[in-house]
Amino acid sequence: MALPDDLATLKDDMVAFTEGHGMRRFPGYVDHEEVQTVMWKAGDDAESWKDFVELAKTSGSPFLTMDSWHLEKEELEGMIQRLSNAEFTSDEDLEDARWLRTYLGKTGFVQLGFAFQGVMMLYEASTEWYDHYQRLVEVSEDFGGLAIDDSGTDDEP
Repeated sequence: MALPDDLATLKDDMVAFTEGHGMRRFPGYVDHEEVQTVMWKAGDDAESWKDFVELAKTSGSPFLTMDSWHLEKEELEGMIQRLSNAEFTSDEDLEDARWLRTYLGKTGFVQLGFAFQGVMMLYEASTEWYDHYQRLVEVSEDFGGLAIDDSGTDDEP
C-alpha cells in the first residue's frame, strides 16, 4: 500500500470519519512494547482504517486513541548533530539524515487505537521516509548517544 509523503490529509480524514461516527478521540500514543496489542493488517487497502474505526464503534468503544507525528527541524538537526559526532556513523547515514530535511513539517506517522477486553487494537500508517527516520534515530542513539550536554544532571534540584 503506497502512502503519500505527507499523512496530514489522512489524519484529517481520520478525525472527520471518527467524529462522523459519533466517536470521540483520546489524544495519546499507545506504545505496543508496553501494553498488549494486536496490530491491524491493512494489506493493500489504503482505506482499511475506515473498517478499523467501524470495528471500534461496533465493539462498543466510546473513543479511539489517536496520535500523529511530524518532522520538526529541531529534532532532525539534533539527530544530524548526534550522527556527526558519533564515532561509528557512516557518511551514508549522515547524508540520508540531511536528505530528510525535504520532509520538514510533514506528517509521517499516524496511529489509531481502541481497547477491547484488555487488549489494545492498533492501526498504524507510516511513510517510507518516517521508517527511514526511525532507523536513523536508532543509529544515532546507539552510536551517538553520548551527548555532551550536562545541563540536566540528576544531582541538581
